[in-house]
This record gives sequence, structure tokens and C-alpha cells, in this order.
Amino acid sequence: MIVRHFLTWAQTASAAQRAEGAGDMARTYLYGDLDTAERRQVEIALMSLAEDPSPLVRRALADNFASAIDAPRALVSALACDQSAIAGPVLSRSPLLSEAELVDCVAIGDATAQTAIALRARVPHGVCAALAEIGARDACVALAVNPGADILDFSLRRMVARFGDDGDMREALLSRPALPASVRSALVGAVAESLSAFVINCGWLSHERADRLLREERDKANVLIVTEAAEYDGRQGVRELVAHLRACGHLTSSLVLRALLSGNRDLFEASLVELSGLNDDKVAALIDDFRGAGFAAAYLRAGLPEKFLPAFRAALSAQREYGHVGSPDPRLSLVMVERVITACESMNEGQLDMLLALLRRFEREAALEEARAETARITQEATAPDVAPPTTFSGVTASGPLIDLVAFEAELMAA
Repeated sequence: MIVRHFLTWAQTASAAQRAEGAGDMARTYLYGDLDTAERRQVEIALMSLAEDPSPLVRRALADNFASAIDAPRALVSALACDQSAIAGPVLSRSPLLSEAELVDCVAIGDATAQTAIALRARVPHGVCAALAEIGARDACVALAVNPGADILDFSLRRMVARFGDDGDMREALLSRPALPASVRSALVGAVAESLSAFVINCGWLSHERADRLLREERDKANVLIVTEAAEYDGRQGVRELVAHLRACGHLTSSLVLRALLSGNRDLFEASLVELSGLNDDKVAALIDDFRGAGFAAAYLRAGLPEKFLPAFRAALSAQREYGHVGSPDPRLSLVMVERVITACESMNEGQLDMLLALLRRFEREAALEEARAETARITQEATAPDVAPPTTFSGVTASGPLIDLVAFEAELMAA
């Protein structure tokens, strides 16, 4: 009887009155002492209000039922498909919406509705995949900063592929803890390509020079990422990164040689495993005996350039002599580069000219880095206070090194 009176009254009440009445009816359903028949009648009344022409009424329903576990299931589903101003609270909080329903709402919703879904306390990986594939830019940024989002690696890379040139997107992704190495590499590639296109369009660099600069800066960043992956994710992290680099065409002989000349053997070892199909232990043993025929066979089986073989052997020899460099900011070792240049020049009869040109570029880069480091050290010593600073600091430390994309952009622009 009460429900009948309510529906009759709603025919002539104003929108504001109906919205207030809808809120009262919703609270009665959730918290009132109703028997089964009365509860069913109230539910029918609420469903009729879900089609009320006034958004105020439907929003009142959404606000009251957004977080309710006992809300009418059909009503919640109807509100979730309403306009985003009404659906937002339900999409962002309702525990009744299934993963399949959320994916469907991503497909039909606008940026506001998608953002509400992206900011849920827990976002399943299927919903994350849908947002990464078709979500608006704002929704993807919101998803990236949400610690409750279960975003798989391929979805992260898809977000980079779609919005990698957006600074907010990169910052949001880099704020995620334990960001996979393959995603960091994809971010670096997106920044490099965006800046390369910018300087070419401005006429500051030729296509050829910009392409070379793009490759070199990307390779430098990937060597750093490999070092981080080895430190935090172990051998599996390096293997996954190498597989990603191979898939996107960035696993080049110059990158692998650069890693060796930076004192990092992990990338070379993982690359031989990935390209040759041999297991980890077999490849490690062959690299230890890098002067043997077995190493040469594995090297050629991996498809690496035969004319580069002397350089790789000289690099491994220099690495054995000067030790494995494992700093979190690996740079080309000038002494190792010079050692490889000397070895290649002694056997060059014209076939190694291109290789020597690459090594000379490595030598120039290493010498410049060494000069910068020495200049900074001398300047710091000259301006250092007489009182030595404390040797320890009890403040909060970072969880691990991250790629500084701002510095990367600045370096690329300066070049």
C-alpha cells in the first residue's frame, strides 16, 4: 500500500521531491525491517524510478546503492549503463558488478565512466586490458596510478604504445612499484621517438643524424635497464627484457656490444640464449671459453654478424681483465673500448672498417663521459665546505633506481 501511494505521489511531485523520495525509498530498502513481499514491492518502485526523466532522481539512487552489497542487482546494472554523471558512483564502487559487466561498461562508456572504473579499489586484469586497449587517455592515466589495478605486462606496454608520448602517462607509469623492465624500455623508446620526430620537424637535425641519435640514446637507456633488471628481477627479468627488445626490433649487435663494453655481460648472455635457442648453463659455459670454436658456433647460430666476432672476443677478454662493472649507472668503459679498438685494428684488412667506426663513436662517448665526471669531481672538491658532511643519513631511501626520463629528454635535446 505504501509503495502504491508513493508511485501515485511521484506522478505529480517535482524532480527535487522525487529525488528526496527516491533516497528515502532506497534507505528503506537497505535498512528497513521489510518482509519478503514488502521488499519486492519496494524493489519494483525503485526500478520504476531508474527510468525517471530527471537525472536528479537517478543520481539519488546511484548515491545510495553505489557501495551496497544488498542493492537490487538489476537496478545497479541499469544505473551502471546510465549517463556518466549518474553511473560514476556505481562504476567506481559497486561490489555487484562482475568483470564482464565492467568490460562492457568500458566499451560503451565515455572518458568519465572509464575513469570511474579505472579508480575502483580493485581492477581485475581483464578490465585493465580493456581500458589499456580502448580507454581514453585520462582513464589510462588513472589506471596507471591506481595501486589496486592488476595490470599485466602486455597491457602496460599497450598503454605505452598508445600514450607513450604523453608526459602525464609516463609519470603515472613510472610511479608504479616494480615496473617491468620491458615497460621501462618501451617508455624510453616512446620518449626517444617523440623527441626525434620533434627535432626533425623543427629542422634541427637531419633524418639520418636523428635516427642515429635515437638508437644510441635508446641503447644507453636499455643498458641501464638491463642492470636494474638483473639487480631486482634476476636472470628471468633480463630474459623477459631481451625477448621484448627482440620482438620490437631493438635487440641489435651494437646494443649487445655496448653492454659488454659497459661491463655488463647479462645482456649478451641472455641474447645468446634468446637467439640461439641454447639453455642458460650451456651459453654461460661457452662464454667462459670465448676463444673456443663452440663459442663461435653459438655466436653465429644466434645470427650475430660474423665480422663483429673479434670485437666481442676482445670485449670479453677486456671484461675478464678489468672486472665486471655492476654499478646502477653503467657507462661505456674507456679503457675497455680502447682495448677492443686496438685488437680490431691489429687484424683489420678493410672488413672491420664499419665496426671500427662504431667503436670510435663509443670511444668518443666514453671519453666525454669521463671528462664530465672528472670535471664534476674537481668542481665539487673545490667548492666543498671545510667540515665534512655526515657519512650516513637515516632518512627515507628510494626503493631502487628508476629511469630518469626528464634527464633522458634533456640529454637527447642537448645532443
